[in-house]
Amino acid sequence: MHDRDADVVYVTKCHRLKEASVIEHAATLRGWGDLTFAWPRDGARGTLENAGVPLAEQFRRQGLNLLHEPAAFADGSVSVEAGVMEILTRMESGRFKVFDHLNDWFSEFRLYHRLEGKIVPEYDDLLSATRYAVVSLRFARTKSFKDKWNRPIEYPRASIA
Repeated sequence: MHDRDADVVYVTKCHRLKEASVIEHAATLRGWGDLTFAWPRDGARGTLENAGVPLAEQFRRQGLNLLHEPAAFADGSVSVEAGVMEILTRMESGRFKVFDHLNDWFSEFRLYHRLEGKIVPEYDDLLSATRYAVVSLRFARTKSFKDKWNRPIEYPRASIA
């Protein structure tokens, strides 16, 4: 969730399930409501188990609403370091908050580390998903915006004289 007025990002839910299919993940995420999900650029690559169908397309086929493009900064860059620094800056300034019941998120956060100056990309799925969401904030929309956009078209009554 993003409080646009205060520019604060809230992590309110997380979902982690090892060795599960797209169907299992999508079933849980659909239950969260009418949300739009950010996705990584490697989600456009085909996967072995689905004979070359990109992961993003598999999630779309399961009824999830994904952004029209992979997560990236406004300039198109996808730097992990820049994303981590964006979150760190928000944390330090009080503009990034995680609900305290999200134990899976915090367990990954505690394991997050560097080796020889580089981030070790292990056990970081929730943190990566958080990073994708943060770098995609420019696509965030309020429910009222979505409701206005998705409303039925109303035509004014035309009078013929």
